[in-house]
Amino acid sequence: MTDLSTTYLGLNLKNPLVASASPLSKKLEKARKLEEAGIAAIVMYSLFEEQILHESLEFDHYLSRGTDSFAEALTYLPDGGMYSISPDKYVDQLSALKKSLSIPVIGSLNGVSKGGWTKYAKRMQDAGADALELNLYYVVTDLDLKSGDIENVQVDLVSEVRSVIKIPLAIKISPFVTALPNFAHRLVEAGANGLVLFNRFYQPDFDLDELDIIHNLDLSTPAELRLPLRWISILYGKVQADYALTSGVHSASDVLKAMMAGAKVAMMASNLLHKGEQAIPSILSDLQDWMKEREYQSIKQMQGSMSQQNVGEPAAFERANYMKVLGSWHDLP
Repeated sequence: MTDLSTTYLGLNLKNPLVASASPLSKKLEKARKLEEAGIAAIVMYSLFEEQILHESLEFDHYLSRGTDSFAEALTYLPDGGMYSISPDKYVDQLSALKKSLSIPVIGSLNGVSKGGWTKYAKRMQDAGADALELNLYYVVTDLDLKSGDIENVQVDLVSEVRSVIKIPLAIKISPFVTALPNFAHRLVEAGANGLVLFNRFYQPDFDLDELDIIHNLDLSTPAELRLPLRWISILYGKVQADYALTSGVHSASDVLKAMMAGAKVAMMASNLLHKGEQAIPSILSDLQDWMKEREYQSIKQMQGSMSQQNVGEPAAFERANYMKVLGSWHDLP
């Protein structure tokens, strides 16, 4: 039988299909259905640095409110149930998922700065997380901030998180980096075991009738696969890390391409949000059929086979291909 198993962050997975961070992990029943349908692991929805800091400051406000009113007020504590901190609920949900599922559960932290909030990385570990995914999502709008400064802060953050946990650590990064290979290498040196390419940026729109900002998040399309596919192909074999491809994974073909580029897993959310867990069995079935037809015995056999270092035209991933593609336009009928 065709072997679909793979390893990611030291975890043995029955296949390379992983549910990436999304609201799907907020409900135990939905997570169980994903497991029953064949998903190999689940990344929890993200816990944001801003969320932790905001909730902590709000809780501190209620703890200190009225302390100058009278002496005994210093020993007064409000009812904790009234001011429950949502990050604590996140940790509780992680623990519940671990008790309910037999597949690995990966915690997800979203942040950009060093600080006390990183203690939640250890809390996730203590709650049973099999690994942690740190999402470095940051939009620079300050004219005085330089790219190198931002990268240094993020590398330091990875080091700090690494210092407080023993479980595997994956870093989810943006494609908008001037020298991506160097940045990826620095993240691995700082303690990252895996790299997730790429996070999807929130893109606001304008409402011309109301003259207001429209807050929406469009689901991915298969066309978005090409960007992470290209960069994993380039980084594979150069930066020693486990790669996860995310954004644009909708079919068995997308999973196969991810594996051949050098990824250990293909992460999907948009397709699951759109079609539900029903999408998983057909993808896995198509995956097996394709491999049997072409006599592939295992997923591991194909991983990295189409990376830059293993193809006959490595320049296809670089600038030379840009000229070639533009020139091909004139060859069209």
